[in-house]
Amino acid sequence: MTAMNTTFLRRLALVVLLTPSPSSAQPPLHAGPMLGYVTLREAAIWVQTARSATVQLRFFPEAQPTWARLTPPLLTREEEDLATTVVLAGLEPGTRYRYELYLDGELVERPYPLAFATQPLWQWRTDPPDVTVLFGSCAYINEAPYDRPGAPYGGDFHIFETMAATPAELMLWLGDNVYTREVDFHTPRGIAARYRHDRALPQLQRLLAAMPHLAIWDDHDYGPNDSDRSYHLRGASLAVFARYWPAIQLGLPEVPGVFQQFSLADVDFFLLDDRYHRTPNRAPRDATSTMLGAGQLQWLKEALAYSRARFKVVALGNQVLNPSTRFEGLVHYPGDYEGLLEFIRAARIEGVFFISGDRHHTELIRVQREGMYPLYDFTSSPLTAGPRRMRDDDPENANPHRVPGTLLQERSFGSLTFEGRGDERRVVLRARAADGTLRWERTIPARDLTFNRPAEAAVRSAPAPR
Repeated sequence: MTAMNTTFLRRLALVVLLTPSPSSAQPPLHAGPMLGYVTLREAAIWVQTARSATVQLRFFPEAQPTWARLTPPLLTREEEDLATTVVLAGLEPGTRYRYELYLDGELVERPYPLAFATQPLWQWRTDPPDVTVLFGSCAYINEAPYDRPGAPYGGDFHIFETMAATPAELMLWLGDNVYTREVDFHTPRGIAARYRHDRALPQLQRLLAAMPHLAIWDDHDYGPNDSDRSYHLRGASLAVFARYWPAIQLGLPEVPGVFQQFSLADVDFFLLDDRYHRTPNRAPRDATSTMLGAGQLQWLKEALAYSRARFKVVALGNQVLNPSTRFEGLVHYPGDYEGLLEFIRAARIEGVFFISGDRHHTELIRVQREGMYPLYDFTSSPLTAGPRRMRDDDPENANPHRVPGTLLQERSFGSLTFEGRGDERRVVLRARAADGTLRWERTIPARDLTFNRPAEAAVRSAPAPR
């Protein structure tokens, strides 16, 4: 044997020794599976792998396991962040399904059930079902090398496990769902890297599978702090968002953005984009200044007018109604703010109330305008970012528009429960601490969100939390 052959064999042996066998290869699952939207006949399930792999789901009605079907394989690709969404179509309404995840043909076990329930076909048949929706904003996940110096800004990550254990039909993420840093928001790959890092948080995984998820963004998951339409990577940021948050439709063909609509029971959700079309914060304000942009605002008005849902929930990353805030809010864009509220009054659109995030505290704002029923804005923030604790001299401490007893200055999440039969339908608002403790609860009957409401209509307080 020649010296050259001996060298070749030694190198070949080294390559074989260093190449992992299938049993010792890197586990292919990086994050998920996550439920995206679930309708009466479809469900979207998102998966991200640690390396390129084929993704398949085996699914079946819980009551009929022998009916099982296997989806065609989808290959995850580096240029798509190794993420893919499997859409299960042709499902039956009002049915609970179980599913199994297969990567490269191998079953991937998860330490919690993989299941979902399609929405029931209740229209023209029964009263709408009772449903609960969780929501929150400002989820900061620490990554020490790239965080600002000092104490970690993120914490109480067990809040996601608390939420996973809270029965609900939907989770709404209202912005700052990730926090891009200086190392992230200058390139498309940097933005994607932040999403990929945060999505793999161990405490988050059970929540991702526990209920359907929909999202909008605010500044930190769109780009830099307080970013607006001048952000040169807004198109790339939109592409990353769409990759990580499956939606039936984002924006309109002629109006890009993350805004969308979704229906659940007798509730229509209008999820808005407060960044893509926003006039720069520091630009001179005039009649053309906008947060939503003309196209999105027109869509919202027409969609509200078309909706026949008893409740119409409008969600925004910034606060909508708070006249006392000196921070970002729709109220600082009077063309959008007055235009929307006046349209609701003039068109006599009933059942509207708002939910929002961003502020790093929780509160319920109530605004009474002439000729209108009371308007409410339930702000829930933060999930895991640092809470904002107001100083004694902060003018917002005595905000006259805040419903008494609803200020919460800790990590928390909110919920909306739509319940009751017929004309007794109502929405119950709850704010819970990171460990699930009920901090406050208020009830708004549906009849109080009408133009013919009783004269004494007011938000109903619950007994003190137990």
